[in-house]
Formats: sequence, C-alpha cells, structure tokens
Amino acid sequence: MSTSRTRRRSRRSRLLACTALAVAAGMLLTTPAVAADKPSPDVEVTTPKSELPELDRAVPQPKQSERMRAAAAAPGPRFDVDGDGFTDMLVRLQDGSTYAWRSTTGDFTPYAVNVDDYEEKQKDILTPGDLDGTGGPEVLTLSPTGTLSLFQSWGVDGTGYATWSGTGWQIYNKVLTPGDVTGDGRPDLLARTYGGDLYLYEGTGSVDSPFRGRVKVGGGWQMFDQLVGMGDMNGDGIGDVVARTPLGALYFYAGKGSATAPLATRDHIGEGWNGYNQIIAGGDWDGDGLGDLLGRTRSGDLYFYRADGTGNFDAKQHTGYGFQSVDLFAGGGAYPHFGKASVLGMSTDGTLYWYGVKNDGQLTARTQLSDTGGWAGAHVAYASSLDKDGYADLLELYDGVLYNYADTADDYLATGWGRYDLFLGPGDLNDDGKGDLLARDTSGTLYLFRGKGHGAYLSSPLEVGGGWNAYDKLVGAGDFTGDGRTDIVARTPGGQLYLYRGTGVSTSPFAGKVDLGSGWQQYNKLASPGDIDGDGRADLIAANSRGELYRYTSYTDGRFKARVKLGTGWNTYRDLH
Repeated sequence: MSTSRTRRRSRRSRLLACTALAVAAGMLLTTPAVAADKPSPDVEVTTPKSELPELDRAVPQPKQSERMRAAAAAPGPRFDVDGDGFTDMLVRLQDGSTYAWRSTTGDFTPYAVNVDDYEEKQKDILTPGDLDGTGGPEVLTLSPTGTLSLFQSWGVDGTGYATWSGTGWQIYNKVLTPGDVTGDGRPDLLARTYGGDLYLYEGTGSVDSPFRGRVKVGGGWQMFDQLVGMGDMNGDGIGDVVARTPLGALYFYAGKGSATAPLATRDHIGEGWNGYNQIIAGGDWDGDGLGDLLGRTRSGDLYFYRADGTGNFDAKQHTGYGFQSVDLFAGGGAYPHFGKASVLGMSTDGTLYWYGVKNDGQLTARTQLSDTGGWAGAHVAYASSLDKDGYADLLELYDGVLYNYADTADDYLATGWGRYDLFLGPGDLNDDGKGDLLARDTSGTLYLFRGKGHGAYLSSPLEVGGGWNAYDKLVGAGDFTGDGRTDIVARTPGGQLYLYRGTGVSTSPFAGKVDLGSGWQQYNKLASPGDIDGDGRADLIAANSRGELYRYTSYTDGRFKARVKLGTGWNTYRDLH
C-alpha cells in the first residue's frame, strides 16, 4: 500500500486570538516582524494517496521466440530484481513511493532506494543494467543538484547504500542508459546538455568507479523532447536509442559498438508518437533478447510495443490503465520534472485551498489548508521547491519580511522586502539544481535571489533589469520550452503574453522575449501548476471573471496548444498561485 505524504506548513503568531478578528476582516496588520515572530505550525498539506495502476488480464507475456539470440549477446539495460531472467521496471508514484513492477507476475512490490538523505527527492532514477558483471542489476539516482549515485540492488525489496557518487551532472538535461553501445559488453551512459550536445560515459565494469571520462559524440540533440535508451533492439548485441520530436516523429539510432561514434545515423520509425506523454524503455519483457518500448497516454493507458528485430516494433498491445499515477518511470524518455505539481487558491474570503495535478491534464479535488478566512489580506506566492523535497513551498510577504512555510524553514526567509510588489519562485534559474526566487520592486526592476537548496535563506539579489512594471502578471513553474531550463511568461495589462526562455546564467537568466500572442486580458487569474499532463513540461491554467478555468498545454518552443476547459466556479478565488 502506498502512503500519503504530509507536508507541514505553518502560520505566524499574528493569527493568535488577539489578531484573528482583524485578519478575518482583511485588515493588514503592521506588527513589526522580528526573529521571535516566526512561524507556528497550523497549515498542513497532504499529498493524496496514489493508487497503483491496473493491468490487463492479458499483459504481454514472456516467451521464447525464433528471434532468441545466443547468451553471448549483450543484454542491454535490465532490471531483473526477482532473478527470473526477465526485465522488471522501477516506477515512482506521485506520493513519492517507489515500486518494482515485476514483468512475469504483474505485481507491484515496494522498492526502497537507500539514499542517505531521506528528505531529498531524487530528480531521476535510472536502471543501467549489470554494471559490474556479477549478474545483479544496479540502480542510479540523480539528485536535483547534480549528484549521480550508484546502488546495487538487493532483490525485490530495494537497494543497499551508494557505492559511488559523482557530482556536476546538473549540466545535463537528460541522462539515459542505452546498454552497451561501445561493444565491450559493459553498459554505458549517454548524457545530453541543454544546448543539445551528446556525451558518452563508457562503462568500466566496476561499481566503485563505474564510468570513464566523457567523450562528445554528437550535437543537435536538442531537437528531441524525449530520449530513450533501449538496449538492443535489432539483434546485433549493441545498445540502441529511440528519440522523439515534440511534433511526434520517432527515430531509431542503432548502436555501432564504437567508443568514439557509438550511434549510427537515424532511421525514421513513424509519426503520431506525441499521442503519448511518456515513451519508456520496457527492457526485454518477452525473453527474446530485444529491448521493447512502452507508451503512456495522457489518460493513463499504457501500451506495449514489442521490438521486431529490425529497429522497429510490432503492433501495439494495450497493457494497463491508471498509469497517470506514476510520477516517474525509470527509463522514461521525458526530461524529469521537479519542484512543483500543484496549485494554491486564495479564496475571496482569505481561505487557502490546494489542488494537486493528476498527470492527465486534470486537477485533483481541492483540500482546504487554512482556517476559513484565516489568510485574508495576505500577500503570498507558491514557489517551486526551494529545498530538497521537490514539493512546492508556500511563501508570504508580511511587513517587509518574507516567510517560507515549508517544514525545513524555522525562521524568516529574507528581510527588507518592503520594496517588492511582486515575487515568484519559478524554479532553478542558474543550473545549480536549487530553486530560486524573482522579485520586482515598485520601480519595475526585477531581481534574482539565488536559493541555497534548503529553503532557509537566499543569496544577495542580482539585478535582472528594468521595465518589468510593463507586466501585470509574471508566471512560471519549470520548463515551458522542453530544454529542461526554467522559463517564465509575462502578460501586459493589454493582454499580450511573452515568453522569457531561461538561460541558466545568474547574471542574465532570460533570453529576449518571444511574443506568444494576444487576448490574454480575458483572464483575471493566471498560474502554472508545473507539469499537469505528465510530459515533463510545465503548463498554464487561466480563469476568467465568469469562473471558467482553462488549461494551456505546452508542446514546443514555449508555445501552447489550444485551450481546454477544466471547469467552472473558479471565481470564488481572489487569485491562483
């Protein structure tokens, strides 16, 4: 059974009985904020319990076929936790629980990855295969700050502790496990930079020092929004890669068995693959030695594509439903999203409500966070995670002091903020893996405050530039463009919407603005819940004065698809965050 994760939030002592009436009436109290005036816990956010997916009765079964190859052929990326000779899968649900999905039985078994810091949510989990040749699978975790760690699996229950860790991996927006692409029988890694350069990390066969130094093996890979390390798809014993463009074209890159040029030129497989919000390496499910592919639709249906031995696939088979509850597939093709997957609503009477995302383009039912009217008059923001847990943080600016209501923050976050009239936490803006803040002062100058990764205090402000008072809305919660970097959108009072693409550079965090179109003045509320549809890219929601809520799904270069209506009644909220 999965367990709900409770996030402790807090509210300062100004909500004591002596001030309750004034707050409920919407009066802005001016009691000086000092260290003693720090938060007290009375706002609680609970992540809803995730349900395990349901499998079809006739899931693809392991089989022996005429395509079965000799045991000498490289097995590719395998995660066989129960020792039955067939690849299993590792998945993490939205509530943070991790399971091994055992291919021969269809069971989902709780699986623990023994990271040292249990408060730290891993940005990605990878299953590279048997790195040291001992017959058991290994597991790699990638932290948001760029630490890649290696664990040896202890069977169906989980892993031991890390035998190796390396830092600096935050320079990549995607790390994938293709199997052995160099032809030496040892699994390798591939990693793509934000600019689209692809690097090879050749496997060494040792769990104490598993990879050699990187070698650049190509460029232009930024054209793909999903990359999947497949293992061997075509029966030559060498690992292969599948790549998808944002518009749905799928390509096959055959492994060549070379340490300097490991991948052949691409072959076009087909179109229409953007019907899946995730394509996933399925491993060798059927015992024929070939790497198979899975695709998850936005509605949570999972389809199985059996490799046909030529670099393509047999006809798809429906495998199960309810897979929208999966937050992360080990071997998933999308850039892993981190930092925010929820929306905060402030009602017109000052009550806080929370909505989670469902990975299918919808929001969960709301949860009331605060006492009715308890936050009337409050100036708040709902920031992409400022600490290691990957959950959004509730911030409040009160009397020039900025407070963080995350459970890791025991005191105020910053002082001297009386000059700022707008602030937001869109995510990591300088490629260090730590959530940052933006704040605009009353003159229209925008500043970047770099986070420290623990949510307790910020670095000194860096000036981004002036003229930002031309906008009445600044919104962001991750990557709109598909390159893995944090972006924001800005709206003018006249309804023009602009994209500011993130650069990853502290001193100039945004590229020049890109016009996304007009007509956005029809909405009086605009927010980003992070990734609402499970494809790894952040999306927008917008509500008008009639209370109609719409979803805008990002799909390429920061553009948004046509709006989809999510519901009515949202005029009960003063604002969304």
